[in-house]
This record gives sequence, C-alpha cells and structure tokens, in this order.
Amino acid sequence: MSSSILSKPDDVWAIVAPDVQNRSSATASRRRAPRIAIVHEWLQVYAGSERVLEQLLICFPDADLFAIVDFMPPHERAFLKGRKVTTSFVQKLPGARRFFRHFLGLMPIAVEQFDVSSYDIVISSNHAVAKGVVTGPDQVHISYVHSPMRYIWDLQHQYLRQAQLGWSPKALYVRWLFNRMRQWDYASAQHVDHFIANSSYIARRIKKAYAREAFVIHPPVDVTDFTIGGAREDFYLLAGRFVPYKRADLVVRAFAADGSRRLVVVGEGPEAARVHAAAGGAPNIEFRGRVPHLELVRFMQSARAAIFAAEEDFGIAMVEAQACGTPVIAFSKGGALDIIDTAPGTCPTGVLFEEQSAESITDALSRFESLANDIVPETCRANALRFSQERFRDRIQTFVQDIAAAAD
Repeated sequence: MSSSILSKPDDVWAIVAPDVQNRSSATASRRRAPRIAIVHEWLQVYAGSERVLEQLLICFPDADLFAIVDFMPPHERAFLKGRKVTTSFVQKLPGARRFFRHFLGLMPIAVEQFDVSSYDIVISSNHAVAKGVVTGPDQVHISYVHSPMRYIWDLQHQYLRQAQLGWSPKALYVRWLFNRMRQWDYASAQHVDHFIANSSYIARRIKKAYAREAFVIHPPVDVTDFTIGGAREDFYLLAGRFVPYKRADLVVRAFAADGSRRLVVVGEGPEAARVHAAAGGAPNIEFRGRVPHLELVRFMQSARAAIFAAEEDFGIAMVEAQACGTPVIAFSKGGALDIIDTAPGTCPTGVLFEEQSAESITDALSRFESLANDIVPETCRANALRFSQERFRDRIQTFVQDIAAAAD
C-alpha cells in the first residue's frame, strides 16, 4: 500500500483491500445491516481507550461487546448503558479482579476463544491482545490501535530497567514471555483486514512491529468543558500523572534552574517524590496535587502555556489545552506532531522542543515568549476541534460503512 494513498485521510475507498472488494457471491447478496461485534481489551477504569470505546458504542448501538475481563466499577460504567459484556475465562481466575494483568500470558488464548463467527464486522479496540480475535474469510476485522504493546516491542528494555528485574529467575521468565508475546502479536496482526491508528506516530509503530499500513483516525476528545475563558495569568502549567515516561521532573528542573518563571504543577502518581525533589524547594514552583475537573479547566484557561515533556502516543491533554485557547510547549515526537501546528506560514499553536532535557525546555520557553503575541487563542481552539467526538464518529462511521458496502 503506497504512502500516497495513506496521505489522503478522507479517501476511505483507496484503502479497501481488493480481497474485500471481491467477496463471494453469497456474501455479496446480503442486503441487511451488518452485524457488528466490538472486542475491547479489558474494562477496569474509564480511561483513554474507554473514551474511544464509548464513541464506538454510540456509532454502533446494536453492536455486541466482548472484553477479556469486566471489573468496571458501577460509578464509571454509565457509558456502557447497561450493555451486556461477554468476558473470557480470565474473569473467573483466582485473584483476577486485582491481578488480571498478571495473566498476560493467557490472554492470547482467552481472546481467541471468543466466538464472533456470527458477525459480519468485528472491530477490535487494541493496546494489547484484542486484535487477536479469530475471524473467518467472509468477515471483516478492523482494529483500532491505541498502541502496539510498548513493553514487548520498542520499550522493552526501558520497562525492564524501571522494573529493576535484572537477571533474576523472574526476569528470565519475563524476557521469555515477552519473546513469545512478540511472536504471537506479529502473527495475529497478519489476520487483521484493516488497521486504524490513533496518530501518525502509532501508524509508524504498527508498520515497524507488524509490517502493516494503518489509516489514521485521531481519538475523540470531549472539548465541551474546555473553552476559552477568563484572563491569562503569568504562569505556565504542567498537568498530568506522575509516571516515568511523562518526564515531569525535567519540566520542574528547568523552572527551578531558571527561577524567573512561575510554574503550577497539577497531578499525582508514583513519581511524585522524584518530581518534588527536582523542584528543590524553588519558590517559583507551586504543587497543587490532584484537582477537581473544573479547577483543571480554569488552570488551562488562564495559563500562558501548557507544557508536556512526554513522547505520547497521542496526547489528549494537549488537545484539551488547545481547546482552551492555550498554547502548548511539547516534546517534538509522538502524537504532539499531529496536534501542535508549527508549520511555516501558518498561525502557530505552540512550540516544540527537540530533546527531553531541562536545557531544551528552557530554550523552548524563550522561543515561545518571543512569538507569544503571534499565537491566537481562537486559532488554538479551532485546531483542537479537529479532534472532537463528532469528528471521530463521522470518520469511523464513514470508514466502516464504506468497507461494509464494498463487502456486499
């Protein structure tokens, strides 16, 4: 599949594979609405992939839902609207509610046991094993990929270092398991008919891991509450969960070393001690911990700019900041390249920095301040609306409908 085809995101017909267009006469004779199954990874908390699932369920309200396990708490499952979830045998294993991720080695078998043979279209919502569901020659399998499994592919060594496994017997088992999972992950990818990636970055990772092309449809972002409002104040905002890949410590260290710019830090997580230590008690850095949703919105609306140092698969928080008319200063890899507009000749919506270092962040802050007057809040918001829930639903429905029409 040529890159020129993939560069035309609205030309869904261009990516319909010849084998889908040339279905058997028996399949072509069908005129009823296609039966759809949605296979999700696991239901535990309402997070990024569940936002995508919620919109898929709105797009296809008659679809049946499958998941490896369903431990979603009652207060977070409203988006399922009482829908029955078919789960796997992992659901019933001892300790699964708390430790189901420990059964990763069993999940390929679990997803392969789902009987989806009565469905015309199967949509998998994948960041681990969902795309491994088994489909037949007269079915279409579309996999929306949030990310290939980072910990078994390009981030394996980083994961092992952070877990401090060394070369213990447990570490040898984990390495063996990852090796087996890579083999299965690649093999199962070859049975998917169409891949959808949530960003250009993930499309490249799909190409590298699976040798498959992917069509990009960005994930849905609810920008309802994130609007332009209030006066700008003289501070920068760092917001997010304190986990290693977010590199919040680098942002804090950059502001501590400079001392002249005010930074408000919102968030918590396992790296909190390290992030606080990086501040060194600097008076220009204010830690607010976890704040209510509306307070986070107010911070985004009033900050000079929001700062992100992570290599994100996509970056929903960047879009939320842009929806508030707020410029974004971000690391120039991953999903940020799809979100932040820095193209010459256009009205910029932020600034990108090339290295994950305090020095590179400080340089980006100086560059931002030199062109801050050129960044228009309304342009930032218009940029964010490209990633709205309505836009996502329109593109997903068009994609699936055109493929279903080609299969008839």
